Amino acid sequence: MTSDSLWQGWWGIPSMIVNPIVMLINIPQRLKVNKLPEPLPGAPRAPMNPGRPVYLRPTIFGVLIPVILVSLIVLMEKGDPEFAKAGDCIHNNNTIVLPGAVDSNADVEVVACSDPRAEARVVGREDDTNDGETVCRKSFPDADGYFTYKRGSDQYTLCLKSLKQKPGTVFAP
Repeated sequence: MTSDSLWQGWWGIPSMIVNPIVMLINIPQRLKVNKLPEPLPGAPRAPMNPGRPVYLRPTIFGVLIPVILVSLIVLMEKGDPEFAKAGDCIHNNNTIVLPGAVDSNADVEVVACSDPRAEARVVGREDDTNDGETVCRKSFPDADGYFTYKRGSDQYTLCLKSLKQKPGTVFAP
């Protein structure tokens, strides 16, 4: 049954929640069954063969595939500026932006502040705004640049402090 659940138990949203819980609840019960002594001679029938352990069956891929997919999604979203917050560092993948220039086609990603590619630190974030320069000057006076994102109704501004010797660098799509 556990083998079938590993393969078939991920196809609906409720089963993605219930299936792992049921499997975790079954682990202690399986351990109890494994501790039972061998059957006594003269039993009406021979005990069933328990088969191979679940982790040695091909159906284990039924649990590995969702785990790998979720891990990949989390890793891919980690560098997305949509999740940037104050204290994070960013890197513009486009060519070098001159001080005071506006990059109207910024390709920004979140990177570790220890990464040599880190160009600016996020000093603040303002949601639901697309006037980055005004917002950053008013709310975060130590910011010397900004990155504004807008897609549909989703919009925000990241106010930035340059980490490199390029004061006045502005990122704005």
